[in-house]
Amino acid sequence: MANNILVLGVGELGLAVLEALTRHSKRGDNSIAVLLRPSSLSGTDTTKNELIRHLNEDLNVQIEAADVVKDSVDSLAAIFSRYQTVVSCNGMGLPSGTQTKLTQVALQAKVSRYFPWQFGMDYDAIGTGSSQDLFDEQLAVRRLLRAQEALDWTIVSTGLFMSFLFLADFGVVDLPAKTVRGLGRWDNRITVTTPMDIGTVTADVVLDPQGLHHQVVYVAGDTITYAQLADLLDNHYQTPFKRELWGLDVLEKQMDEDPNTMVKYRDTFAQGRGVAWDKAQTVNAKRNIPVTDAAEYIQGFEK
Repeated sequence: MANNILVLGVGELGLAVLEALTRHSKRGDNSIAVLLRPSSLSGTDTTKNELIRHLNEDLNVQIEAADVVKDSVDSLAAIFSRYQTVVSCNGMGLPSGTQTKLTQVALQAKVSRYFPWQFGMDYDAIGTGSSQDLFDEQLAVRRLLRAQEALDWTIVSTGLFMSFLFLADFGVVDLPAKTVRGLGRWDNRITVTTPMDIGTVTADVVLDPQGLHHQVVYVAGDTITYAQLADLLDNHYQTPFKRELWGLDVLEKQMDEDPNTMVKYRDTFAQGRGVAWDKAQTVNAKRNIPVTDAAEYIQGFEK
């Protein structure tokens, strides 16, 4: 039976999911579409125009136009209702309440399966009231989904984007200064996965559920401690990196001085709760799906 699939957003994650869906061996007669803002479809931006061409011609992906922030629940539900499966890949930077709204849209549209924008931490383990207030809405989405049975849902927990771990603003790795900072403790673990691998595993779960229903599943490119991360960088660059520990007291001071998004993330990860899981329990391990680990990712860095 054909399964019409709608992906929300075409950022780094959305494009990875779309490309994985289109090349999957079980795509079959499944039609695939992406929801984009109307503003993304107009103008003369060459990069934007090339993306549209790539979606239409290379991937054979149809395009729906709507704004998940501005458009009403009713108008969005009218679009969602044409699809059996909806995969939400847009969330970063969107206003508070957007993810709850999209879940309500999926419920109203009576789609068969919904993959909410929860490609991140184990929010159940973190709990409400964490430093990163964005996580509380993720828990609200889970409560909505668990309170009903009609809509089948799958949450794909992936940990941190691998690239985020090396983002200068995040502060864990400062490559120019050859410095690694541990959050909380050096033996705290963190799970990281590349967007490409998230796309591959998500597409596999979408097109080949293998009995996954109404549940959270886990993905991991790697699960490592901050000390192990420092060792990997030492080995790659053949020079010892300086190691600084940002303990809970240091991060509390950062929160007091400037509680920006990055500082909130740091403090949440430093708690060591809900941000890491064993690779053996992941979908990619159980299905033997190859993924990139931290060592392989670092090998791509210039020495």
